[in-house]
Amino acid sequence: MLKKILIIIPARGGSKGIPRKNLRILNGKPLLYYSVKNALSINNADCYVSSDDDEILLMASKFGAKTIKRGEDKSSDSITLDPVIYDAYTRIITKSKKNYDYVITLQATSPLLKKESIELALNRIDSKNLDTVISGVFDSHLTWLKLDDAYVPNYEKRLNRQELPKIYKETGGFVISKSCFIKENSRFGKNIEVYPLSKRESIDIDDYDDWSLCEFYLKRKKLLFVVSGNSTIGMGHVYNTLSIANEILNHRVIFLVDKTSDLAYNKISESNYEVYMQENEHIVDDIHKFKPDVVINDILDTDVEYVKTLKERDYVVINFEDLGKGSLQADLVINAMYPEKEIALNHFYGADYFILRDEFLYTPQKVIGEKVENVLLSFGGVDPNNYTERILKIITKYCEINRIKLTVVTGIGYKHIEKLKTIYPDAIIKSNINNISEEIFRSDLIFTSAGRTTFEVASIGVPCIVICQNQRETTHFFASQKNGFYNLGLGSEINDDIISQAFKNMMNYDLRRMMNKRMLDNQLKKGKTRVLKLINKTILN
Repeated sequence: MLKKILIIIPARGGSKGIPRKNLRILNGKPLLYYSVKNALSINNADCYVSSDDDEILLMASKFGAKTIKRGEDKSSDSITLDPVIYDAYTRIITKSKKNYDYVITLQATSPLLKKESIELALNRIDSKNLDTVISGVFDSHLTWLKLDDAYVPNYEKRLNRQELPKIYKETGGFVISKSCFIKENSRFGKNIEVYPLSKRESIDIDDYDDWSLCEFYLKRKKLLFVVSGNSTIGMGHVYNTLSIANEILNHRVIFLVDKTSDLAYNKISESNYEVYMQENEHIVDDIHKFKPDVVINDILDTDVEYVKTLKERDYVVINFEDLGKGSLQADLVINAMYPEKEIALNHFYGADYFILRDEFLYTPQKVIGEKVENVLLSFGGVDPNNYTERILKIITKYCEINRIKLTVVTGIGYKHIEKLKTIYPDAIIKSNINNISEEIFRSDLIFTSAGRTTFEVASIGVPCIVICQNQRETTHFFASQKNGFYNLGLGSEINDDIISQAFKNMMNYDLRRMMNKRMLDNQLKKGKTRVLKLINKTILN
């Protein structure tokens, strides 16, 4: 048989710490709204608000609660809750002619309390045949007492926190008691347990600092980044989303990678973010488990069904580098690397929206020297066509003759490092480094593919020869002559002589100065700010 539950929310009108606290607007709703909403969600429960204030009672009724007017003798600053709850309880059962099994005191000042916590506490009092369950928070610390004018330790021996006695501090969340224990001067039986709340749920609003903290948590969203990164498509999507995540402090950030993206999982794990690998056949089933507020996709093209499924759950959907039909269903699409053929609402494309990592934002611009002394090869995290080895074969002899130092930087997905070290012992070969901006800045000329590295190179202004890894990269419109690049096109369609001649052409000082100027004219360092403004605006809407 279902237990009958009475929930009483005491809400006095004369708050001193924050005047009119119970009706103040917290994240768009009056503070009282949150406790009433919780109470009304509990199965087989009647919700009453007890107050001396007519406006509070009016608003409570608008939220769906029943009300009971509190007398002046129960409304002073000095009155405790026990007689208030007893008075309300006796009047309610007399008026309604109902008997209740449990009485819950639910404070209006705990807006972050979850209904699940109330339900679990109810299950505990029922299953364990307890008299009372009260909400608390773990609070074991070394404490001190003030006796007269002296401070004395409130412990016998100094211990680490985990070794201290388990102390729980009462919160303002709830007190659940069997109705037979509701007395004028007590709401507790003898068999009592504390239900531990999280620090977030345990916040009880007494002052403006508490209020601000609750406001922060209520505005905080759960952002789920869905990312791909492997030896086929490279790691650019991973670096892009990590750059965004590093700027997001007001929301919870979670990463989900598809089942082919072990490399992405490992790289994200290195940054200590919460990251998960796809487990279900369809990744949307994994997404639903997290119940996110916002889904940020960086997985290349999406289809209509995928995005539509997300939108049906009322998720905000933000997509990066998406030319698929699903992009038309998204709330925001940012394509820094690909041109869009159609004009679409909330779609933004071009170099203005490229997100540079912080190391590039704080790297100075390159001043072009008359001679090329340092050449860098950096073909991304994977280099699927092994252009690194191909370029080394083409230019190493020339570099030896002209005393040009060669540096190679590979990513975590590159598989030929040991071979290169054996064949090219004079080349400096580095893998999976965390300071690529320094390597770019030290270089006078760079070989790379037409991915995100081109934007990073341009932000510093280092002359660059581009060789595209695949057909999709040939559509990356930024790596063009207009923006200061020597783009040779698809690597499989150009012979070694063309690459060799392009390299020799780049020894021209005036050519490299022109390329430097064109790159720097793009002012790429403002892109991250633009994108974050768009994301924040979309999330808040």
